[in-house]
Amino acid sequence: MSPRSRRTSSQADRRSARHSARPASGRALGGYHLVEALIAGWRPLQRLDVDGFALLRSRGITRRANSAVAVDAPSDEASLLAAVERIEGLLAMTGERACFRVLDVHGPEMLDGLLAARGYDATGHSTLLELPLDRARTAAPHPSAEIRTGALDEDWFEAAWSLAPRDGDDARATMHDILAGTPSVQVLLRSNGNGNGNGIGNGNGGDGDGAPIAVGRAALVEAGRGTAAILNMIAVDPRRRREGLGRAVSQTLLAIAAVQGADLALLEVEQDNAPAAALYQGLGFHPRGSYHYRKQAGAPPTPDS
Repeated sequence: MSPRSRRTSSQADRRSARHSARPASGRALGGYHLVEALIAGWRPLQRLDVDGFALLRSRGITRRANSAVAVDAPSDEASLLAAVERIEGLLAMTGERACFRVLDVHGPEMLDGLLAARGYDATGHSTLLELPLDRARTAAPHPSAEIRTGALDEDWFEAAWSLAPRDGDDARATMHDILAGTPSVQVLLRSNGNGNGNGIGNGNGGDGDGAPIAVGRAALVEAGRGTAAILNMIAVDPRRRREGLGRAVSQTLLAIAAVQGADLALLEVEQDNAPAAALYQGLGFHPRGSYHYRKQAGAPPTPDS
């Protein structure tokens, strides 16, 4: 598909105004810059700009990379409806149903109601969390963490896939391509690491020496005039939960991201995942907003990431 983005003069004016009001740093991230940072942190394989929406496509692997997100969407009802119908039509050409990611931190306000009126189902209710980063106040990395920065490390990816595989014929290759799309900090803990006395990496979990027990990733993306660390792919071996591994990985990601120049950390957690929410709040994260998906009736389920 190669749709042409039709922008009105008012849309262009809104985009110009947003760019002229760029925040001084990632600590005060506006809605437009926040949306672009979230897209870049989990970069889709294909992006089509359609009437103020970013239509993201990645072979059906994860909702985050297979949904339409308002970037400069029109605010009047007629134009917004026309944009939604155009996206529906483009996807219908390939036998797909539309899915929109609706963020409360970035309009248009009437989008959710418009989709609901068209029979779209709401799913995947999640909270956006943020944490300003200060290198001097960030906890030290875990001493046994294996740390990679920059391009996707193949050993890290193998460990991440072993702990958090996805279903689907092209899932492995697609996840690899998504994760390779953005420079990042990648952290890995193994069962033979030198633990700190609380069970982290002490080899007592029955895994076998050197087995991956926890991973995490922080994509480093432009966010206004600063850099944001988008945390994702945090996974722990189910046999090693409640040992502080998630906290150790997260603290290490934050520490290295700050060293790499990030001044803000962002992550997304589903609202029914109370343990994860408690972990991140304990690390100092606070709510920045929320989002959910609106899926066209009849759309097949797609797991989030």
